[in-house]
Amino acid sequence: MAKTLTITTRNASFQQWQALLTKRNKRQRAGEFLVQGVRPITVALEQGWEIRALLYPDRQQLSRWCRELLDRTDARRVALAPELMRELSGKEEESPELLAVVAQPDDDLARIPVGPDMLVVVFDRPKTPGNIGTLIRSADAFGASGVVVTGHAADPYDPKAVRASTGSLFAVPAVRVPSHHAVLDWVAAVRKAGPQIQIIGTDEHGDVDVAEHDLTGPTLLLVGNETHGLSKGWQEAADRIVRIPIVGAASSLNAAAAGTVALYEAARQRAKQR
Repeated sequence: MAKTLTITTRNASFQQWQALLTKRNKRQRAGEFLVQGVRPITVALEQGWEIRALLYPDRQQLSRWCRELLDRTDARRVALAPELMRELSGKEEESPELLAVVAQPDDDLARIPVGPDMLVVVFDRPKTPGNIGTLIRSADAFGASGVVVTGHAADPYDPKAVRASTGSLFAVPAVRVPSHHAVLDWVAAVRKAGPQIQIIGTDEHGDVDVAEHDLTGPTLLLVGNETHGLSKGWQEAADRIVRIPIVGAASSLNAAAAGTVALYEAARQRAKQR
């Protein structure tokens, strides 16, 4: 059984964990992030992610789930003063029963499985962490192979993104790359190896409705920035731009919502083909 450390003051370790909540550069430098919630922590463990530490409130009765999870891992166990746990929750009204410090995997496109049924979502320069988490959740629900976040973007390991993914971050590879060039190099390598992956952009000015385009083959599905849409580089790289028809007073869909609709359409077509 892993040794338990008790922390009652805002010492260096606590300050480091606190920084993981708000400072992206601290998460990047440490190579880790904070996870809260029964489902996300459970999925992270089930999917084999590296759990570096488990934090729980000192001198409090723990649930059966929490006790069993603590016994299932060799991660460092830390009993924190309840008020410190509350600070790390990011919510004044809630004190979580358990927090996990989880290692970030490498941002390597090789983590995304390649094959004739591959469906990969690219989120181009998203500004909102919650939208990233929501799109990762949708990608998981509709059978996508992975999610790629390109350019200057919000962080998939931001607590808001992690919460919005409701555990799907640990089930679907999410990879950050600096620009579209790295993804296009990867696509070229994939095509050379066999799967002729198509690059399909989404935009309200697309030349065909998404339901009218064949999404059953290997596909890279592009979702643009919340305000500016797809970058010029991605627009030029796309084999085709599709649109989602909408009615009513809405001028457009939220980026994560648009990505979800396109993912559903791909899943619908693929299920019909089986």
